[in-house]
Amino acid sequence: MTTGPADGPLTDRLRVLRGGLTPTPLLTLRDDRLDLFTKLEFCNVNGSAKDRTALWILQQAITRGEVRAGTTVVESSSGNFALSLASCAVALGVRFVPVIDPNCNRGTEEFLRVLCPVVAKVTEPDGTGGYLRTRLGRVAELLAGDPTAYWPDQYGNPDAAQAHHRFTGGELCDALPRLDYLFVGVGTGGTIAGMSHRVKETFPGCAVIAVDAAGSAIFGAPPALRRIPGLGSSIVPPLVGQALIDDVVLVPEPDAVTGCHDLLREHGVFAGGSTGSVYHAIQRYFAAHPVPRRTPTVAFLCADRGHAYADTVYNPAWVETLRTGEPCPAAA
Repeated sequence: MTTGPADGPLTDRLRVLRGGLTPTPLLTLRDDRLDLFTKLEFCNVNGSAKDRTALWILQQAITRGEVRAGTTVVESSSGNFALSLASCAVALGVRFVPVIDPNCNRGTEEFLRVLCPVVAKVTEPDGTGGYLRTRLGRVAELLAGDPTAYWPDQYGNPDAAQAHHRFTGGELCDALPRLDYLFVGVGTGGTIAGMSHRVKETFPGCAVIAVDAAGSAIFGAPPALRRIPGLGSSIVPPLVGQALIDDVVLVPEPDAVTGCHDLLREHGVFAGGSTGSVYHAIQRYFAAHPVPRRTPTVAFLCADRGHAYADTVYNPAWVETLRTGEPCPAAA
């Protein structure tokens, strides 16, 4: 990859694009034991917390001269990060090639095919039953074929963590006078790496609880079949090692579904699978851990809306196959 001074026209477009990155709301949820808050990251322009990651990574790459007019951005993602990158790339006038797999929901794939001249879709599962390693292999092939291409590398790029330290974490700390517990879902590791450092700088006594999917390899378990995207990984992302984590809660997929439905029924929040997992983890954690005399302040993210999960998490027939173990689509 060649680098050089920042591209002037791209820098100007980036300045306009950053105008859409505004603080997201903090919503209070009713809870008899906790002062519970959720940060509505689905209020970002493209509907998820990944807007923070995509925009900051591209900004830093443009500043360093790694992304210029004519650069092709290549990344592995079958979900929110691909959507955010695609939207940013169009606004910046650069080419983006997403590498997706069969678990990409129909609406996401259609959106990507409208915005991106080329969409690379892998179909061969890797040895874990998912597609992540296959997608990363395809990314490597595309990069080898174009030495000027840029790979954001959401799993290992420190800019991904910095985005959530600067924006997501900074906004949360500015909004709350106290924070005792932060629950964060873990996938690529960027969100928890950035937010954990930021909240502990402001609230040194805050406990950071990582929430992962059962079947994920991130915290040492062997990878297993997962069906709900958003949390977990078949690899250990390098950014996870940078996070300041006090405890880990693993959530089986049926419990993630329960969390989504509880959040909708009890609070009217229509959120995605990872958010349901985190909400369920909070309820389970404080059922097992005595609540201190002082009501603790607890926060978590609503990472995205539930629309992309209408055919799965919010579909009774799909949920029944999940609970009975019958064949249904697998997660990457």
